[in-house]
Amino acid sequence: MHAKPILFSGMSEHSNESTTLDESHPAAEEVQSDSEEGTMAQESPKNSAAEIPVTSNGQLEDSHEHGFNRDLKRSLPVGLGLSETKITSHGFDSTKEGVVEAGPFPGGRAQQKSGPVVLADEVKNPAMEKLELVRKWSLNTYKCTRQIISEKLGRGSRTVDLELEAQIEILRDNKKKYENILRLAQTLSTQLFQMVHTQRQLGDAFADLSLKSLELHEEFGYNADTQKLLAKNGETLLGAINFFIASVTTLVNKTIEDTLLTVKQYESARIEYDAYRTDLEELNLGPRDANTLPRIEQSQQLFQVHKEKYDKMRNDVSIKLKFLEENKVKVLHNQLVLFHNAIAAYFAGNQKQLEQTLKQFHIKLKTPGADAPSWLEEQ
Repeated sequence: MHAKPILFSGMSEHSNESTTLDESHPAAEEVQSDSEEGTMAQESPKNSAAEIPVTSNGQLEDSHEHGFNRDLKRSLPVGLGLSETKITSHGFDSTKEGVVEAGPFPGGRAQQKSGPVVLADEVKNPAMEKLELVRKWSLNTYKCTRQIISEKLGRGSRTVDLELEAQIEILRDNKKKYENILRLAQTLSTQLFQMVHTQRQLGDAFADLSLKSLELHEEFGYNADTQKLLAKNGETLLGAINFFIASVTTLVNKTIEDTLLTVKQYESARIEYDAYRTDLEELNLGPRDANTLPRIEQSQQLFQVHKEKYDKMRNDVSIKLKFLEENKVKVLHNQLVLFHNAIAAYFAGNQKQLEQTLKQFHIKLKTPGADAPSWLEEQ
């Protein structure tokens, strides 16, 4: 019994060795050929690759193999990776005739059969970036905490700039003393305000009695004038004291505080510098091999970064301390002179000297009710 090969259209144009139809069953072979051609046309209605020339031994010709595979990729289902398919043809006696098998495609690059597809220009994930920042922050916090505990226990070494540390300690001590002066000056201002208010009320009471007591008109009148004069001088002194308080408060709570904030940043940079310095020293004391050399190199880079930061912050603190000292001397000199002259003139009863002191420092007294604008100014 002869094998019945499948007849593909176009066989006679490409091969002279193709087998002919069995003469004893022409109608059956034509029906089979027509049905197979119709089946292939249904499977690939828009593909001209159904016309495949074969040789007498059932193998595809090399000249059309790649073209057929390329066209077949377009007609395969989406779920089957194009780069993972190949077409195998066997002899006519084989039971696997025309089977599409999965596998690496000849001439194509193999891909992973499963897993996510990684694009070359993949957009960075903000969540991953934040996670990386948190990881670095946590590692840095751990190193700094370990360094602080080690220093408190007396086990870790600490970088110390003796001259700078002494200046910082003096500044902190002076800030505490200036704050104490401010508290006392504010107490004096509050008490003086109460005394001035009492003197003003007492002067009004004497003036009222001077008008209603004819036999004591002069005596009540003298006392009324004295209390009103004391109240006026007290208001002038109160203006000088409040100006002193405002100036020293600015110096302490803004200028000095800003410098101390830079000092805190400097101390944090010093702790980080010592923490990474300690890590580098520990790695250098250990073995040097293929595993430790990358860690040593990375530690050296981090140490250099924090050393530069520490040097910069130390320089910033030195400059701010210098400017602060100059500003502090200038401000306190003027304010102490003002405070002394105003107190001395007030208790000496020298009203002219007291007023001259306020003019010298360009202090303007606020009259009662001057804070609120009049109804004409509001229009």
